[in-house]
Amino acid sequence: MNIAQLLSLQSIVVDVEATNKRELLEKIAALGAVTSGLHQKEIFDALLQRERLGTTGTGDGVAIPHSRFAKLDKIYAVFTRLAMPVDFESVDEKPVDLVFTLLAPESAGADHLQALSQIALVFKDEAAKAELRAAKAASNIQSVFAKLGNGAA
Repeated sequence: MNIAQLLSLQSIVVDVEATNKRELLEKIAALGAVTSGLHQKEIFDALLQRERLGTTGTGDGVAIPHSRFAKLDKIYAVFTRLAMPVDFESVDEKPVDLVFTLLAPESAGADHLQALSQIALVFKDEAAKAELRAAKAASNIQSVFAKLGNGAA
């Protein structure tokens, strides 16, 4: 699985404006609703509930919110790059500007974990993070994930 295949150009948004974690999750839920067909409130509630278990802010300006849904039959992804970083209660207490969100079926155990692992590998690559932060268009961002998001990073 290449994680770039989970990202449609419509599910990649740059220069997102948000003032806090809750507002950001609301915007992500709206984007996820368009691509997945789930209701925005259902996505928002699930992501918020997941964050209450522990932050998905992994450090160095990155967050990987994720949740599972009974109504999905495949994994959907949303990538957002913020115009200005926001506090995400990350493990390193630094604000977040790169957010890769996974919406997975309840039955997608191994695939969900594999996708999370591949996303984490991309975000561990300093050059990839720099490219994601500098990218001007959704297609450039998709290319970064295509290049590094196949588990071979």
